Amino acid sequence: MQIIPAIDLKDGQCVRLRKGVMEDSTVFSNDPVAVARQWVEQGARRLHLVDLNGAFAGKPVNGEVVTAIAKAFPELPIQIGGGIRSAETIRHYLEAGVSYVIIGTKAVKEPQFVTDMCREFPGTIIVGLDAKNGFVATDGWAEVSSVKATELAKRFEQDGVSSIVYTDIDRDGMMQGVNVEATVAMAKASSLPIIASGGITNLDDIKALLARANEGAGICGAITGRAIYEGTLDLAAAQRLCDGQ
Repeated sequence: MQIIPAIDLKDGQCVRLRKGVMEDSTVFSNDPVAVARQWVEQGARRLHLVDLNGAFAGKPVNGEVVTAIAKAFPELPIQIGGGIRSAETIRHYLEAGVSYVIIGTKAVKEPQFVTDMCREFPGTIIVGLDAKNGFVATDGWAEVSSVKATELAKRFEQDGVSSIVYTDIDRDGMMQGVNVEATVAMAKASSLPIIASGGITNLDDIKALLARANEGAGICGAITGRAIYEGTLDLAAAQRLCDGQ
C-alpha cells in the first residue's frame, strides 16, 4: 500500500480544506513545488494533486503549477483531479508529464465519458468517487447525487479504469480517522483497486487500513493531507509500516 501525499491547489497556493468547503481553507505554502519536493525527499512514491479552483470552474485553473511539479519530478507518478471534463484537458496533462488523471464529476454525470477516455488514453484514467453517506457528490462536492458510490464503482469495472479514489467527504480534512468500513465496502463492490482518502490522522489509521487492505479488490493506497502537514502522521514512518506488511 502506498502512502500518497495530497497537494491541494487554490489560487496557486498549497492549501487544505475542511469537508471540501472553499471558504474553510488553511494555506500551508505559497510554493507547491517546494512542498512536493519535501514529500518526495520523505519517500513519497506518488503525488495526489487537486486543482480546487478547477473542480468548481469545470476546467483547469492551476494547470501551470501542476505542470511545474510534473517537470520537477519527471520520474514520479503524479495523479491530478479537479475540473477534468474534456479529452483536451486530459491530453494536456499527460503531455505535461502527469501519469494519471482523475475523473470525478463527469464520471457521475456522463459515465460514457470514462469509457471513451479509457479507450483513448489507456492505463491513465482514475475515477474519483467522493461520497456523503454513501452517495456520490459532484461539482466540488457542492451537489450530492442519488447515485450510490458502490454501484458506480461496479459500472466502471470493464472500462479499463486503473483505480478508484474513494473519499469520505465527512471525514476529509477533519482529522477524525478514516472510514475503514466504507472503504472496504468499495473494495468488495468492485474488482478495481481502491485508493482511500479522507480522515487519515495518524499511524493507527494506516494500521486499520492495512488490517483490511486485502479484502475484495484491495486497498492499494491511502491519500493523506492535513495529517502530514500538521505533523500527526510521519510520511516516511507510514510508508515503512506499509512496506513491512
